[in-house]
Amino acid sequence: MNKITIPRGAKAIVQGLRYANHEAYVVGGCVRDSLLGLVPKDWDICTSATPEEMKEYFTRCSVRTIDTGLKRGTITADMERSGKFEVTTFRIDGDYSDNRHPDSVEFTDSIYKDLSRRDFTINAMAYNQAGLVDPFHGREDLDNSVIRCVGNPDDRFSEDALRILRAMRFASTYGFVIEENTSQSIHRNKRLLKNIAAERIQSELCKMLCGKGILNVLLEYNDVITTIIPEMQPCVGFDQNNRFHEYNVYEHIVHAVSNYDGDDIVVKVSLLLHDIGKPHCYTADHKGGHFYGHGVFSHDISEKVLTRLRFDNKSKSDILELILHHDANIEPTPKTVRRWLNKIGEKQFVRLLNIRMADIQAHAKDTQESRIERCAALWVILEEVIKSNQCFKMKDLAIDGHDVMNLLHLSEGKAVGVVLNDVLEKVINGELPNERVALVSYLVKEKYQEVVSNE
Repeated sequence: MNKITIPRGAKAIVQGLRYANHEAYVVGGCVRDSLLGLVPKDWDICTSATPEEMKEYFTRCSVRTIDTGLKRGTITADMERSGKFEVTTFRIDGDYSDNRHPDSVEFTDSIYKDLSRRDFTINAMAYNQAGLVDPFHGREDLDNSVIRCVGNPDDRFSEDALRILRAMRFASTYGFVIEENTSQSIHRNKRLLKNIAAERIQSELCKMLCGKGILNVLLEYNDVITTIIPEMQPCVGFDQNNRFHEYNVYEHIVHAVSNYDGDDIVVKVSLLLHDIGKPHCYTADHKGGHFYGHGVFSHDISEKVLTRLRFDNKSKSDILELILHHDANIEPTPKTVRRWLNKIGEKQFVRLLNIRMADIQAHAKDTQESRIERCAALWVILEEVIKSNQCFKMKDLAIDGHDVMNLLHLSEGKAVGVVLNDVLEKVINGELPNERVALVSYLVKEKYQEVVSNE
Protein backbone atom coordinates (compact mmCIF):
# COMPACT_ATOMS: atom_id res chain seq x y z
CA MET A 1 0.00 0.00 0.00
CA ASN A 2 1.06 3.55 -0.66
CA LYS A 3 1.99 6.19 1.88
CA ILE A 4 -0.46 8.94 2.77
CA THR A 5 1.00 12.40 2.24
CA ILE A 6 -1.32 15.10 3.53
CA PRO A 7 -1.11 18.39 1.58
CA ARG A 8 0.13 21.49 3.39
CA GLY A 9 -3.22 23.17 4.03
CA ALA A 10 -4.96 20.06 5.36
CA LYS A 11 -1.91 19.13 7.41
CA ALA A 12 -1.88 22.56 9.04
CA ILE A 13 -5.55 22.24 9.99
CA VAL A 14 -5.16 18.74 11.42
CA GLN A 15 -2.02 19.62 13.39
CA GLY A 16 -3.47 22.92 14.60
CA LEU A 17 -6.68 21.36 15.90
CA ARG A 18 -4.67 18.63 17.65
CA TYR A 19 -2.43 21.25 19.29
CA ALA A 20 -5.65 22.91 20.47
CA ASN A 21 -6.56 19.64 22.24
CA HIS A 22 -9.05 18.37 19.66
CA GLU A 23 -8.85 15.16 17.69
CA ALA A 24 -8.54 15.69 13.95
CA TYR A 25 -8.01 13.48 10.90
CA VAL A 26 -8.21 13.47 7.15
CA VAL A 27 -10.98 11.04 6.33
CA GLY A 28 -12.86 9.12 3.66
CA GLY A 29 -12.10 9.25 -0.03
CA CYS A 30 -8.75 11.04 0.29
CA VAL A 31 -7.46 8.27 2.56
CA ARG A 32 -8.81 5.58 0.21
CA ASP A 33 -7.31 7.11 -2.91
CA SER A 34 -3.96 7.82 -1.25
CA LEU A 35 -3.65 4.19 -0.18
CA LEU A 36 -4.43 3.19 -3.78
CA GLY A 37 -1.67 5.45 -5.07
CA LEU A 38 -4.11 7.90 -6.63
CA VAL A 39 -4.20 11.69 -6.26
CA PRO A 40 -7.25 12.71 -4.19
CA LYS A 41 -9.46 15.44 -5.62
CA ASP A 42 -10.51 16.66 -2.17
CA TRP A 43 -9.14 16.36 1.34
CA ASP A 44 -11.93 16.21 3.92
CA ILE A 45 -11.18 16.60 7.61
CA CYS A 46 -13.12 15.42 10.64
CA THR A 47 -12.61 16.55 14.21
CA SER A 48 -13.93 16.27 17.74
CA ALA A 49 -14.24 20.07 17.84
CA THR A 50 -17.78 21.41 17.60
CA PRO A 51 -18.56 23.99 14.89
CA GLU A 52 -18.35 26.76 17.51
CA GLU A 53 -14.98 25.51 18.72
CA MET A 54 -13.72 25.24 15.14
CA LYS A 55 -14.80 28.79 14.30
CA GLU A 56 -13.23 30.11 17.48
CA TYR A 57 -9.98 28.32 16.67
CA PHE A 58 -9.85 29.49 13.04
CA THR A 59 -10.65 33.06 14.07
CA ARG A 60 -7.66 33.02 16.43
CA CYS A 61 -5.54 31.75 13.53
CA SER A 62 -6.89 34.46 11.18
CA VAL A 63 -8.31 31.77 8.86
CA ARG A 64 -11.50 32.74 7.02
CA THR A 65 -14.34 30.23 7.36
CA ILE A 66 -17.51 29.59 5.39
CA ASP A 67 -20.63 28.17 7.05
CA THR A 68 -21.05 25.26 4.63
CA GLY A 69 -23.46 23.17 6.70
CA LEU A 70 -23.50 24.10 10.36
CA LYS A 71 -26.49 21.91 11.21
CA ARG A 72 -24.47 18.88 10.13
CA GLY A 73 -21.29 20.19 11.68
CA THR A 74 -19.46 21.29 8.53
CA ILE A 75 -17.53 24.48 7.89
CA THR A 76 -15.05 25.28 5.13
CA ALA A 77 -11.65 26.67 6.08
CA ASP A 78 -10.04 28.90 3.47
CA MET A 79 -6.28 28.29 3.65
CA GLU A 80 -5.75 30.75 0.79
CA ARG A 81 -2.89 29.48 -1.39
CA SER A 82 -3.28 25.96 0.00
CA GLY A 83 -6.97 25.81 -0.94
CA LYS A 84 -10.27 25.33 0.84
CA PHE A 85 -10.97 22.35 3.09
CA GLU A 86 -14.23 21.06 4.57
CA VAL A 87 -13.97 20.33 8.27
CA THR A 88 -16.76 18.39 9.98
CA THR A 89 -17.46 17.52 13.60
CA PHE A 90 -17.59 13.82 14.48
CA ARG A 91 -21.26 12.91 14.33
CA ILE A 92 -23.87 10.19 14.62
CA ASP A 93 -26.73 10.27 12.10
CA GLY A 94 -30.35 9.86 13.12
CA ASP A 95 -33.03 8.04 11.10
CA TYR A 96 -33.25 8.49 7.31
CA SER A 97 -37.00 8.74 6.72
CA ASP A 98 -36.54 9.92 3.12
CA ASN A 99 -33.80 7.39 2.22
CA ARG A 100 -31.55 10.35 1.46
CA HIS A 101 -30.68 12.55 4.44
CA PRO A 102 -30.55 11.96 8.20
CA ASP A 103 -33.49 13.50 10.02
CA SER A 104 -31.08 14.66 12.70
CA VAL A 105 -27.40 14.54 13.62
CA GLU A 106 -25.77 14.24 17.01
CA PHE A 107 -22.23 15.43 17.56
CA THR A 108 -19.86 13.01 19.26
CA ASP A 109 -16.26 12.98 20.43
CA SER A 110 -15.65 9.48 19.07
CA ILE A 111 -13.94 8.94 15.73
CA TYR A 112 -15.12 5.32 15.82
CA LYS A 113 -18.78 6.32 16.05
CA ASP A 114 -18.26 8.79 13.23
CA LEU A 115 -16.68 6.17 10.96
CA SER A 116 -19.45 3.66 11.76
CA ARG A 117 -22.06 5.86 9.99
CA ARG A 118 -20.17 5.82 6.68
CA ASP A 119 -21.15 3.79 3.64
CA PHE A 120 -18.29 1.40 2.78
CA THR A 121 -15.29 0.11 4.66
CA ILE A 122 -12.89 1.63 2.13
CA ASN A 123 -14.42 5.04 2.91
CA ALA A 124 -14.45 4.51 6.70
CA MET A 125 -10.77 5.17 7.39
CA ALA A 126 -9.18 8.21 8.99
CA TYR A 127 -5.55 9.28 9.21
CA ASN A 128 -3.31 11.73 10.98
CA GLN A 129 0.34 11.83 11.95
CA ALA A 130 -0.33 9.24 14.67
CA GLY A 131 -1.38 6.67 12.07
CA LEU A 132 -4.37 5.05 10.38
CA VAL A 133 -7.70 4.54 12.16
CA ASP A 134 -9.40 1.60 10.45
CA PRO A 135 -11.98 -0.11 12.69
CA PHE A 136 -13.81 -1.83 9.80
CA HIS A 137 -10.76 -3.23 7.98
CA GLY A 138 -11.05 -0.95 4.97
CA ARG A 139 -7.36 -1.29 4.20
CA GLU A 140 -7.75 -5.05 3.98
CA ASP A 141 -10.69 -4.63 1.60
CA LEU A 142 -8.57 -2.30 -0.53
CA ASP A 143 -5.86 -4.96 -0.64
CA ASN A 144 -8.44 -7.55 -1.71
CA SER A 145 -10.27 -5.21 -4.16
CA VAL A 146 -13.59 -5.53 -2.33
CA ILE A 147 -16.52 -3.14 -1.86
CA ARG A 148 -18.24 -3.91 1.47
CA CYS A 149 -20.80 -1.95 3.47
CA VAL A 150 -20.00 -0.82 6.98
CA GLY A 151 -22.20 -2.97 9.21
CA ASN A 152 -25.54 -4.20 7.90
CA PRO A 153 -25.87 -3.34 4.18
CA ASP A 154 -29.67 -3.20 4.38
CA ASP A 155 -29.34 -0.45 6.98
CA ARG A 156 -26.80 1.47 4.91
CA PHE A 157 -28.92 1.35 1.74
CA SER A 158 -32.15 2.22 3.56
CA GLU A 159 -30.38 5.29 4.99
CA ASP A 160 -29.39 6.53 1.55
CA ALA A 161 -30.38 4.45 -1.47
CA LEU A 162 -27.90 6.31 -3.66
CA ARG A 163 -25.27 4.17 -1.95
CA ILE A 164 -26.48 1.34 -4.19
CA LEU A 165 -25.20 3.21 -7.24
CA ARG A 166 -22.12 4.37 -5.32
CA ALA A 167 -21.19 0.75 -4.62
CA MET A 168 -21.56 -0.03 -8.32
CA ARG A 169 -19.62 3.09 -9.23
CA PHE A 170 -16.70 2.23 -6.95
CA ALA A 171 -16.67 -1.35 -8.27
CA SER A 172 -16.56 0.02 -11.82
CA THR A 173 -14.04 2.79 -11.15
CA TYR A 174 -11.51 0.61 -9.37
CA GLY A 175 -12.31 -2.73 -10.99
CA PHE A 176 -13.31 -4.14 -7.57
CA VAL A 177 -15.90 -6.80 -6.75
CA ILE A 178 -18.85 -6.18 -4.45
CA GLU A 179 -18.87 -8.45 -1.40
CA GLU A 180 -21.66 -11.06 -1.43
CA ASN A 181 -23.84 -9.72 1.42
CA THR A 182 -23.54 -6.20 0.04
CA SER A 183 -24.35 -7.48 -3.45
CA GLN A 184 -27.44 -9.36 -2.31
CA SER A 185 -28.63 -6.28 -0.46
CA ILE A 186 -28.23 -4.18 -3.62
CA HIS A 187 -30.54 -6.53 -5.51
CA ARG A 188 -32.94 -6.63 -2.59
CA ASN A 189 -33.15 -2.86 -2.08
CA LYS A 190 -32.97 -1.54 -5.65
CA ARG A 191 -36.56 -0.26 -5.45
CA LEU A 192 -35.37 2.37 -2.95
CA LEU A 193 -33.66 4.18 -5.83
CA LYS A 194 -37.09 5.44 -6.85
CA ASN A 195 -36.85 7.81 -3.87
CA ILE A 196 -33.65 9.40 -5.16
CA ALA A 197 -33.52 12.65 -7.14
CA ALA A 198 -32.83 12.20 -10.86
CA GLU A 199 -29.81 14.52 -10.77
CA ARG A 200 -28.07 12.35 -8.16
CA ILE A 201 -28.79 9.19 -10.14
CA GLN A 202 -27.48 10.75 -13.33
CA SER A 203 -24.25 11.84 -11.64
CA GLU A 204 -23.48 8.39 -10.25
CA LEU A 205 -24.47 6.66 -13.49
CA CYS A 206 -22.11 8.83 -15.55
CA LYS A 207 -19.19 8.22 -13.18
CA MET A 208 -19.96 4.50 -13.21
CA LEU A 209 -20.00 4.28 -17.00
CA CYS A 210 -16.44 5.63 -17.20
CA GLY A 211 -14.98 2.95 -14.93
CA LYS A 212 -12.66 0.20 -16.11
CA GLY A 213 -14.87 -2.46 -14.50
CA ILE A 214 -18.13 -1.33 -16.12
CA LEU A 215 -18.67 -4.56 -18.08
CA ASN A 216 -19.05 -6.80 -15.03
CA VAL A 217 -21.05 -4.20 -13.12
CA LEU A 218 -23.65 -3.74 -15.87
CA LEU A 219 -23.94 -7.50 -16.45
CA GLU A 220 -24.30 -8.34 -12.75
CA TYR A 221 -26.71 -5.53 -11.88
CA ASN A 222 -28.99 -5.28 -14.91
CA ASP A 223 -31.93 -5.25 -12.46
CA VAL A 224 -30.59 -2.03 -10.93
CA ILE A 225 -30.03 -0.45 -14.36
CA THR A 226 -33.59 -1.31 -15.40
CA THR A 227 -34.84 0.21 -12.15
CA ILE A 228 -33.34 3.59 -12.99
CA ILE A 229 -33.93 3.14 -16.75
CA PRO A 230 -37.13 1.04 -17.04
CA GLU A 231 -37.04 1.46 -20.83
CA MET A 232 -34.01 -0.85 -20.81
CA GLN A 233 -36.00 -3.81 -19.44
CA PRO A 234 -37.16 -5.17 -22.86
CA CYS A 235 -33.51 -5.37 -23.94
CA VAL A 236 -32.56 -7.84 -21.19
CA GLY A 237 -32.49 -11.33 -22.63
CA PHE A 238 -33.84 -10.19 -26.03
CA ASP A 239 -32.37 -12.61 -28.61
CA GLN A 240 -31.23 -10.78 -31.74
CA ASN A 241 -31.52 -13.88 -33.97
CA ASN A 242 -28.96 -12.37 -36.33
CA ARG A 243 -25.64 -13.68 -37.66
CA PHE A 244 -23.95 -10.40 -36.77
CA HIS A 245 -24.74 -10.79 -33.08
CA GLU A 246 -23.57 -13.30 -30.49
CA TYR A 247 -25.11 -11.42 -27.56
CA ASN A 248 -28.69 -10.50 -26.70
CA VAL A 249 -29.58 -6.82 -26.98
CA TYR A 250 -28.66 -5.88 -23.40
CA GLU A 251 -25.42 -7.85 -23.45
CA HIS A 252 -24.47 -6.23 -26.75
CA ILE A 253 -25.13 -2.77 -25.29
CA VAL A 254 -22.99 -3.56 -22.24
CA HIS A 255 -20.07 -4.84 -24.30
CA ALA A 256 -20.25 -1.78 -26.56
CA VAL A 257 -20.09 0.52 -23.51
CA SER A 258 -17.11 -1.43 -22.20
CA ASN A 259 -15.30 -1.39 -25.55
CA TYR A 260 -14.94 2.40 -25.50
CA ASP A 261 -12.08 3.21 -23.14
CA GLY A 262 -12.18 6.99 -23.55
CA ASP A 263 -13.58 9.43 -21.01
CA ASP A 264 -16.14 11.30 -23.14
CA ILE A 265 -19.37 10.81 -21.20
CA VAL A 266 -21.45 11.75 -24.26
CA VAL A 267 -20.01 8.71 -26.06
CA LYS A 268 -20.56 6.47 -23.03
CA VAL A 269 -24.20 7.45 -22.59
CA SER A 270 -24.81 7.22 -26.33
CA LEU A 271 -23.50 3.65 -26.29
CA LEU A 272 -25.65 2.78 -23.28
CA LEU A 273 -28.78 3.92 -25.12
CA HIS A 274 -27.91 3.36 -28.79
CA ASP A 275 -29.90 0.12 -29.18
CA ILE A 276 -32.55 0.66 -26.51
CA GLY A 277 -35.24 0.79 -29.21
CA LYS A 278 -34.38 -2.53 -30.85
CA PRO A 279 -37.04 -4.69 -29.16
CA HIS A 280 -39.70 -2.27 -30.41
CA CYS A 281 -38.88 -2.65 -34.12
CA TYR A 282 -37.92 -6.32 -34.36
CA THR A 283 -39.01 -8.27 -37.42
CA ALA A 284 -37.94 -11.69 -38.67
CA ASP A 285 -37.84 -13.54 -41.97
CA HIS A 286 -36.00 -16.54 -43.42
CA LYS A 287 -32.71 -14.66 -42.98
CA GLY A 288 -33.25 -14.10 -39.26
CA GLY A 289 -33.99 -11.07 -37.10
CA HIS A 290 -33.92 -7.45 -38.30
CA PHE A 291 -34.15 -4.08 -36.56
CA TYR A 292 -34.98 -1.70 -39.41
CA GLY A 293 -35.02 1.93 -38.30
CA HIS A 294 -33.92 1.12 -34.76
CA GLY A 295 -31.90 4.31 -34.62
CA VAL A 296 -35.13 6.33 -34.76
CA PHE A 297 -36.82 4.17 -32.12
CA SER A 298 -33.74 4.40 -29.87
CA HIS A 299 -33.58 8.18 -30.38
CA ASP A 300 -37.20 8.67 -29.33
CA ILE A 301 -36.97 6.41 -26.28
CA SER A 302 -33.64 7.93 -25.25
CA GLU A 303 -35.10 11.42 -25.37
CA LYS A 304 -37.51 10.45 -22.61
CA VAL A 305 -34.74 8.81 -20.57
CA LEU A 306 -32.35 11.75 -20.87
CA THR A 307 -35.08 14.25 -20.00
CA ARG A 308 -36.14 12.28 -16.94
CA LEU A 309 -32.52 11.96 -15.74
CA ARG A 310 -32.08 15.73 -16.13
CA PHE A 311 -29.24 15.76 -18.65
CA ASP A 312 -28.37 19.29 -19.74
CA ASN A 313 -29.75 20.37 -23.10
CA LYS A 314 -26.40 20.38 -24.95
CA SER A 315 -25.43 16.88 -23.83
CA LYS A 316 -28.92 15.62 -24.55
CA SER A 317 -28.88 17.08 -28.06
CA ASP A 318 -25.45 15.62 -28.81
CA ILE A 319 -26.35 12.18 -27.46
CA LEU A 320 -29.61 12.03 -29.40
CA GLU A 321 -27.88 13.04 -32.64
CA LEU A 322 -25.30 10.29 -32.20
CA ILE A 323 -27.93 7.66 -31.39
CA LEU A 324 -29.92 8.64 -34.47
CA HIS A 325 -26.91 8.26 -36.78
CA HIS A 326 -24.97 5.49 -35.04
CA ASP A 327 -25.90 2.89 -37.66
CA ALA A 328 -25.73 5.14 -40.74
CA ASN A 329 -23.91 3.90 -43.83
CA ILE A 330 -20.83 6.15 -44.22
CA GLU A 331 -18.72 5.51 -47.31
CA PRO A 332 -14.97 5.87 -46.66
CA THR A 333 -14.39 8.64 -49.19
CA PRO A 334 -13.19 12.23 -48.65
CA LYS A 335 -16.42 13.62 -50.11
CA THR A 336 -18.58 11.59 -47.72
CA VAL A 337 -16.44 12.52 -44.73
CA ARG A 338 -16.63 16.22 -45.64
CA ARG A 339 -20.41 15.97 -45.95
CA TRP A 340 -20.69 14.39 -42.49
CA LEU A 341 -18.36 16.99 -41.02
CA ASN A 342 -20.60 19.66 -42.48
CA LYS A 343 -23.68 17.91 -41.13
CA ILE A 344 -22.68 17.25 -37.52
CA GLY A 345 -19.29 18.92 -36.98
CA GLU A 346 -15.84 17.54 -36.26
CA LYS A 347 -16.35 16.79 -32.55
CA GLN A 348 -19.56 14.87 -33.15
CA PHE A 349 -18.08 12.99 -36.11
CA VAL A 350 -15.13 11.85 -33.99
CA ARG A 351 -17.61 10.70 -31.36
CA LEU A 352 -19.63 8.88 -34.02
CA LEU A 353 -16.56 6.97 -35.19
CA ASN A 354 -15.75 6.00 -31.60
CA ILE A 355 -19.30 4.74 -31.17
CA ARG A 356 -19.19 2.77 -34.42
CA MET A 357 -15.92 1.08 -33.48
CA ALA A 358 -17.15 0.14 -30.00
CA ASP A 359 -20.43 -1.08 -31.51
CA ILE A 360 -18.71 -3.21 -34.18
CA GLN A 361 -16.41 -4.79 -31.61
CA ALA A 362 -19.50 -5.94 -29.69
CA HIS A 363 -20.77 -7.91 -32.72
CA ALA A 364 -20.06 -11.54 -33.55
CA LYS A 365 -16.29 -11.97 -33.88
CA ASP A 366 -16.38 -13.47 -37.39
CA THR A 367 -18.31 -10.47 -38.78
CA GLN A 368 -16.07 -7.67 -37.52
CA GLU A 369 -13.01 -7.57 -39.75
CA SER A 370 -14.30 -5.79 -42.86
CA ARG A 371 -16.31 -3.26 -40.86
CA ILE A 372 -13.40 -2.50 -38.55
CA GLU A 373 -11.24 -1.88 -41.64
CA ARG A 374 -13.94 0.40 -43.04
CA CYS A 375 -14.10 2.35 -39.78
CA ALA A 376 -10.31 2.60 -39.65
CA ALA A 377 -10.34 3.97 -43.20
CA LEU A 378 -12.76 6.68 -42.11
CA TRP A 379 -10.34 7.69 -39.35
CA VAL A 380 -7.49 7.99 -41.88
CA ILE A 381 -9.61 10.11 -44.23
CA LEU A 382 -10.83 12.29 -41.36
CA GLU A 383 -7.27 12.98 -40.25
CA GLU A 384 -6.27 13.91 -43.80
CA VAL A 385 -9.29 16.20 -44.25
CA ILE A 386 -8.47 18.04 -41.02
CA LYS A 387 -4.70 18.08 -41.57
CA SER A 388 -5.00 19.51 -45.08
CA ASN A 389 -7.61 22.08 -44.01
CA GLN A 390 -10.18 20.87 -46.52
CA CYS A 391 -13.31 22.98 -46.57
CA PHE A 392 -16.47 21.50 -45.05
CA LYS A 393 -18.14 24.48 -43.38
CA MET A 394 -19.29 27.92 -44.47
CA LYS A 395 -16.67 29.96 -42.63
CA ASP A 396 -13.88 28.07 -44.41
CA LEU A 397 -15.05 29.11 -47.89
CA ALA A 398 -12.62 31.31 -49.81
CA ILE A 399 -15.48 33.78 -50.41
CA ASP A 400 -18.07 35.26 -48.07
CA GLY A 401 -21.42 37.01 -48.16
CA HIS A 402 -19.93 40.36 -49.11
CA ASP A 403 -18.35 38.82 -52.18
CA VAL A 404 -21.69 37.34 -53.22
CA MET A 405 -23.52 40.65 -52.75
CA ASN A 406 -20.90 42.62 -54.70
CA LEU A 407 -20.56 40.15 -57.58
CA LEU A 408 -24.28 39.46 -58.01
CA HIS A 409 -25.54 42.90 -56.95
CA LEU A 410 -27.63 41.43 -54.17
CA SER A 411 -28.70 43.08 -50.96
CA GLU A 412 -28.23 41.28 -47.66
CA GLY A 413 -30.83 38.56 -47.23
CA LYS A 414 -31.86 34.95 -47.75
CA ALA A 415 -30.63 34.82 -51.36
CA VAL A 416 -27.03 35.33 -50.24
CA GLY A 417 -27.29 32.26 -48.04
CA VAL A 418 -28.75 30.23 -50.89
CA VAL A 419 -25.78 31.08 -53.10
CA LEU A 420 -23.19 30.36 -50.40
CA ASN A 421 -24.79 27.03 -49.55
CA ASP A 422 -24.73 26.02 -53.21
CA VAL A 423 -21.06 26.96 -53.51
CA LEU A 424 -20.21 25.13 -50.28
CA GLU A 425 -21.98 21.98 -51.46
CA LYS A 426 -19.98 21.99 -54.71
CA VAL A 427 -16.73 22.48 -52.79
CA ILE A 428 -17.58 19.64 -50.39
CA ASN A 429 -18.46 17.39 -53.34
CA GLY A 430 -15.17 18.20 -55.06
CA GLU A 431 -16.85 19.93 -58.00
CA LEU A 432 -15.09 23.22 -57.22
CA PRO A 433 -11.72 23.94 -55.57
CA ASN A 434 -11.90 26.14 -52.48
CA GLU A 435 -9.90 28.89 -54.16
CA ARG A 436 -11.07 32.49 -54.37
CA VAL A 437 -10.36 32.94 -58.09
CA ALA A 438 -12.20 29.73 -58.98
CA LEU A 439 -15.19 30.55 -56.79
CA VAL A 440 -15.46 34.13 -58.08
CA SER A 441 -15.23 32.84 -61.64
CA TYR A 442 -17.99 30.34 -60.94
CA LEU A 443 -20.29 33.03 -59.49
CA VAL A 444 -19.73 35.38 -62.43
CA LYS A 445 -20.20 32.58 -64.97
CA GLU A 446 -23.35 31.21 -63.34
CA LYS A 447 -24.72 34.67 -62.61
CA TYR A 448 -27.41 32.99 -60.55
CA GLN A 449 -30.16 34.41 -62.74
CA GLU A 450 -32.92 32.67 -60.82
CA VAL A 451 -31.60 33.86 -57.48
CA VAL A 452 -31.12 37.40 -58.70
CA SER A 453 -34.54 37.56 -60.29
CA ASN A 454 -36.16 36.27 -57.13
CA GLU A 455 -34.30 38.89 -55.15
